[in-house]
Amino acid sequence: MRFVVARVNHETNTFSPVPTPLASFNPHWGSDALRIGKASRTAMEAFLEYAEKLEAEVITPVFATAFPSGPVADDAFETLANSIVTEAAAGCDAILLDLHGAMVTESLEDGEGELLARVRRVAPSVPLGVALDLHGNITRQMIDAADVLVGFKTYPHVDMFETGVHVARLIDRMLKGGLVTKRAWCHPPQLAHTLKMNTSIPGAMQDAITAAREAERRPSVLAVSVFGGFPIADIPEAGVSVVAVAENDGVAAEVVREIGGLLWDRRSELVYHEEPLPQSITKARAAGAQTSRGPVLLLDHGDNCMSGGTCDTMDVLAEALAQGLEDIIIGPICDPHAVFLLTEAGVAAKVSLGVGNRVAMPRIGITKSPLELSGHVSMLGDGDYTISGPTYTGMRCSMGRTAVLDTGHARVVISELPHEPWDTGVFTCVGIDPQACRYLILKSRMYCRPVFEPISSVVIECASEGVTSSNYRLFHFEKVDRPIYPLDHDLTWAPKVNYP
Repeated sequence: MRFVVARVNHETNTFSPVPTPLASFNPHWGSDALRIGKASRTAMEAFLEYAEKLEAEVITPVFATAFPSGPVADDAFETLANSIVTEAAAGCDAILLDLHGAMVTESLEDGEGELLARVRRVAPSVPLGVALDLHGNITRQMIDAADVLVGFKTYPHVDMFETGVHVARLIDRMLKGGLVTKRAWCHPPQLAHTLKMNTSIPGAMQDAITAAREAERRPSVLAVSVFGGFPIADIPEAGVSVVAVAENDGVAAEVVREIGGLLWDRRSELVYHEEPLPQSITKARAAGAQTSRGPVLLLDHGDNCMSGGTCDTMDVLAEALAQGLEDIIIGPICDPHAVFLLTEAGVAAKVSLGVGNRVAMPRIGITKSPLELSGHVSMLGDGDYTISGPTYTGMRCSMGRTAVLDTGHARVVISELPHEPWDTGVFTCVGIDPQACRYLILKSRMYCRPVFEPISSVVIECASEGVTSSNYRLFHFEKVDRPIYPLDHDLTWAPKVNYP
């Protein structure tokens, strides 16, 4: 047997000014894609393990992952898509793709849907299985093309590999037992806030995931996926959806109708109401004065790397310094120019410079000025580390050249590249113990939590003004299907089931 296995992953924030050329994906091709995929703890690794058990010939055209950012460059998409389509067209027995589900390109509103449609055209009868992120914006084009479609059931995402196992199990039944899948899809008109999709705490999302797991135990139900969607994407089909894969249409329809109704009935629970930043910092100051158990963790969710943030807004640090907070560690802040200046100055040099706030955000009408800081360069490094936490375990990461500016009140980790704080390695690689402070500021919503929450005394969410804000009033939505909650309130909806 011949399998085509690939990973192309991007979550597109259509309001983000951060470009997404091919280089952003750090693509690996052919044998390199196979090597990286085998050690990624992603759905692709699960696909490769499955193919190995069958002793199948495995073709790995590409392994490519880019941090969330603005629309993908057209030439980048064409290069990535063509690598997969070409191998599928050469003939194969199964196609297993590890995608995201919320890719938008310069010319396409549905990147994954277009990729899957192209694959299906060249391989019309080949079993096609797809693993997707819980934040996928699911479209009819995706449902029409894929035989098997399964999304993550955790956020933070710690079940990427397990989702791949699930997809492979169903593809195995298609190959060996002649399984013919039926799909149904339900799309409630709601934009859920990302901060309300945490599946580890009680709430509507956790209950919907529980309902999906229970539904998968029903006879003939093969997979049920709840997609919170990625709300900061101005495309028609953005938002919440439920997908069921089953052995007959009726059962699939029943499941998505039930869970879609649950999500709609509890739609207000999926709306996040952010508090003003000064209030959050005041709360943090009080918490810092009362605890000695670990740092107060402040999450700058308005400039979240893994939602397409510029990773250079300085609102939270500026407010913290203005309110007199001390013993702060913050980072990584993406500012290549500041890294250059600090590197030229050298370790121990005393410097005064502007940091961050360099990237304009025209889609939300915001331009800032760098925050002036003074201090000394305490460390310079290459910004490389290996993830030890539960997400992408073992993956080698790089923040680019990295510098630490110590102002006396704050140690500021500044990197050349935008980077999610997946792991304590973002600090230890430049000689900083993230527990050795009173306040720890991260540009993250969720992915940091499995690692940093256990070492922190309390978590406080901080609302900066950036392109990943939870304040939908900052965004001018033009293309999303309306009416949609909570942009619109006076609407009624009854579960509607869609089929391929």
